Amino acid sequence: MLCQRCKRREATVHITRFVGGKKEELHLCRDCAEELLGTGDFLSFDFSLPDLLGSLVKPAKSLLGETRQPVLRCPKCGLTYEGFQEIGRLGCASCYKTFRSKLVPLLRRIHGNTKHGGKVPSKVGKELKVERELEKLRLELESAVRKEEYEKAAQIRDRIRELEGKIAR
Repeated sequence: MLCQRCKRREATVHITRFVGGKKEELHLCRDCAEELLGTGDFLSFDFSLPDLLGSLVKPAKSLLGETRQPVLRCPKCGLTYEGFQEIGRLGCASCYKTFRSKLVPLLRRIHGNTKHGGKVPSKVGKELKVERELEKLRLELESAVRKEEYEKAAQIRDRIRELEGKIAR
Protein backbone atom coordinates (compact mmCIF):
# COMPACT_ATOMS: atom_id res chain seq x y z
CA MET A 1 0.00 0.00 0.00
CA LEU A 2 1.36 3.43 -0.93
CA CYS A 3 1.68 6.32 1.48
CA GLN A 4 -1.54 8.38 1.48
CA ARG A 5 0.43 11.63 1.76
CA CYS A 6 3.31 11.43 -0.77
CA LYS A 7 1.89 8.53 -2.83
CA ARG A 8 5.46 7.43 -3.71
CA ARG A 9 6.79 5.19 -0.96
CA GLU A 10 5.41 2.08 0.74
CA ALA A 11 3.26 2.84 3.81
CA THR A 12 4.88 1.35 6.91
CA VAL A 13 3.14 3.39 9.62
CA HIS A 14 -0.58 2.74 10.06
CA ILE A 15 -2.56 4.95 12.38
CA THR A 16 -6.14 4.25 13.41
CA ARG A 17 -8.16 6.66 15.49
CA PHE A 18 -11.79 7.08 16.42
CA VAL A 19 -13.26 10.55 16.12
CA GLY A 20 -16.89 11.04 17.08
CA GLY A 21 -17.51 7.31 16.91
CA LYS A 22 -16.14 7.17 13.37
CA LYS A 23 -13.02 5.17 12.48
CA GLU A 24 -10.27 7.00 10.57
CA GLU A 25 -7.21 5.26 9.16
CA LEU A 26 -4.03 6.87 7.92
CA HIS A 27 -1.29 4.95 6.11
CA LEU A 28 2.05 6.74 5.86
CA CYS A 29 5.61 6.04 4.82
CA ARG A 30 8.28 6.50 7.49
CA ASP A 31 9.42 9.89 6.15
CA CYS A 32 5.91 11.38 6.06
CA ALA A 33 5.16 9.96 9.51
CA GLU A 34 8.30 11.62 10.92
CA GLU A 35 7.34 14.94 9.30
CA LEU A 36 3.80 14.83 10.68
CA LEU A 37 4.42 13.22 14.05
CA GLY A 38 8.03 14.11 14.75
CA THR A 39 10.78 11.62 15.38
CA GLY A 40 10.34 9.16 18.18
CA ASP A 41 11.04 5.68 19.40
CA PHE A 42 7.55 4.57 18.45
CA LEU A 43 8.51 4.64 14.76
CA SER A 44 11.26 2.12 15.37
CA PHE A 45 8.99 -0.13 17.41
CA ASP A 46 10.01 -3.75 16.88
CA PHE A 47 6.93 -5.86 17.63
CA SER A 48 7.40 -9.46 18.66
CA LEU A 49 4.55 -11.61 19.94
CA PRO A 50 6.83 -13.60 22.27
CA ASP A 51 8.16 -10.34 23.75
CA LEU A 52 4.61 -9.09 24.25
CA LEU A 53 3.51 -12.31 25.98
CA GLY A 54 6.66 -12.35 28.07
CA SER A 55 6.05 -8.80 29.25
CA LEU A 56 2.49 -9.68 30.26
CA VAL A 57 3.56 -12.54 32.48
CA LYS A 58 6.56 -10.98 34.21
CA PRO A 59 5.75 -10.80 37.91
CA ALA A 60 5.61 -7.41 39.54
CA LYS A 61 8.32 -6.84 42.13
CA SER A 62 7.08 -6.24 45.63
CA LEU A 63 7.79 -2.98 47.43
CA LEU A 64 10.08 -4.80 49.84
CA GLY A 65 12.15 -6.31 47.07
CA GLU A 66 11.93 -9.50 45.08
CA THR A 67 10.62 -12.52 46.97
CA ARG A 68 12.15 -15.93 46.27
CA GLN A 69 9.71 -18.61 45.16
CA PRO A 70 10.48 -22.20 44.26
CA VAL A 71 11.46 -22.59 40.61
CA LEU A 72 8.63 -24.08 38.57
CA ARG A 73 10.17 -26.38 35.93
CA CYS A 74 8.58 -28.59 33.24
CA PRO A 75 9.56 -32.23 33.89
CA LYS A 76 9.73 -33.08 30.16
CA CYS A 77 11.59 -30.22 28.50
CA GLY A 78 13.12 -28.52 31.55
CA LEU A 79 11.71 -25.05 30.73
CA THR A 80 11.19 -22.87 33.79
CA TYR A 81 8.33 -20.42 34.15
CA GLU A 82 10.91 -17.64 34.13
CA GLY A 83 12.21 -19.01 30.83
CA PHE A 84 8.69 -18.86 29.43
CA GLN A 85 8.43 -15.25 30.60
CA GLU A 86 11.62 -14.40 28.71
CA ILE A 87 10.89 -16.12 25.41
CA GLY A 88 7.08 -15.97 25.44
CA ARG A 89 6.73 -19.56 24.21
CA LEU A 90 6.18 -22.88 25.96
CA GLY A 91 8.61 -25.71 25.27
CA CYS A 92 6.27 -28.72 25.00
CA ALA A 93 2.74 -29.97 25.64
CA SER A 94 3.66 -30.87 29.22
CA CYS A 95 4.39 -27.19 29.94
CA TYR A 96 0.66 -26.45 29.74
CA LYS A 97 0.01 -28.85 32.64
CA THR A 98 3.05 -27.77 34.64
CA PHE A 99 2.33 -24.02 34.39
CA ARG A 100 -1.48 -24.36 34.38
CA SER A 101 -1.99 -22.44 37.62
CA LYS A 102 -0.16 -19.44 36.17
CA LEU A 103 -1.38 -19.76 32.56
CA VAL A 104 -5.13 -19.83 33.27
CA PRO A 105 -5.25 -16.30 34.77
CA LEU A 106 -2.93 -15.07 31.99
CA LEU A 107 -5.13 -16.52 29.23
CA ARG A 108 -8.24 -15.17 30.90
CA ARG A 109 -6.63 -11.70 31.04
CA ILE A 110 -5.50 -11.79 27.40
CA HIS A 111 -8.47 -13.52 25.74
CA GLY A 112 -11.25 -13.00 28.26
CA ASN A 113 -11.81 -16.76 28.46
CA THR A 114 -9.90 -20.01 28.76
CA LYS A 115 -11.99 -22.01 26.30
CA HIS A 116 -11.81 -21.79 22.54
CA GLY A 117 -14.87 -20.06 21.14
CA GLY A 118 -13.94 -19.61 17.49
CA LYS A 119 -14.09 -21.71 14.39
CA VAL A 120 -13.37 -25.41 14.47
CA PRO A 121 -11.99 -27.49 11.58
CA SER A 122 -14.83 -29.43 9.93
CA LYS A 123 -13.08 -32.81 10.41
CA VAL A 124 -13.19 -32.55 14.20
CA GLY A 125 -16.20 -30.26 14.40
CA LYS A 126 -18.79 -33.02 14.84
CA GLU A 127 -16.92 -34.69 17.71
CA LEU A 128 -16.27 -31.39 19.43
CA LYS A 129 -19.91 -30.38 19.07
CA VAL A 130 -21.00 -33.63 20.78
CA GLU A 131 -18.41 -33.16 23.56
CA ARG A 132 -19.59 -29.59 24.20
CA GLU A 133 -23.21 -30.75 24.29
CA LEU A 134 -22.26 -33.51 26.76
CA GLU A 135 -20.52 -30.98 28.99
CA LYS A 136 -23.60 -28.74 28.91
CA LEU A 137 -25.94 -31.66 29.64
CA ARG A 138 -23.85 -32.81 32.61
CA LEU A 139 -24.14 -29.35 34.14
CA GLU A 140 -27.90 -29.39 33.52
CA LEU A 141 -28.11 -32.84 35.12
CA GLU A 142 -26.33 -31.61 38.26
CA SER A 143 -28.67 -28.64 38.43
CA ALA A 144 -31.78 -30.79 37.97
CA VAL A 145 -30.69 -33.20 40.72
CA ARG A 146 -29.93 -30.29 43.07
CA LYS A 147 -33.43 -28.90 42.40
CA GLU A 148 -34.87 -32.40 42.86
CA GLU A 149 -36.36 -32.40 39.33
CA TYR A 150 -35.86 -36.14 38.92
CA GLU A 151 -37.98 -36.63 35.79
CA LYS A 152 -36.03 -33.94 33.97
CA ALA A 153 -32.79 -35.43 35.32
CA ALA A 154 -33.75 -38.85 33.94
CA GLN A 155 -34.38 -37.35 30.47
CA ILE A 156 -31.02 -35.56 30.55
CA ARG A 157 -29.29 -38.77 31.72
CA ASP A 158 -30.83 -40.69 28.80
CA ARG A 159 -29.66 -38.03 26.34
CA ILE A 160 -26.14 -38.19 27.82
CA ARG A 161 -26.07 -41.97 27.40
CA GLU A 162 -27.25 -41.59 23.80
CA LEU A 163 -24.48 -39.10 22.99
CA GLU A 164 -21.84 -41.21 24.76
CA GLY A 165 -22.97 -44.15 22.63
CA LYS A 166 -22.36 -42.05 19.49
CA ILE A 167 -18.84 -41.20 20.65
CA ALA A 168 -18.07 -44.85 21.41
CA ARG A 169 -18.98 -45.84 17.84
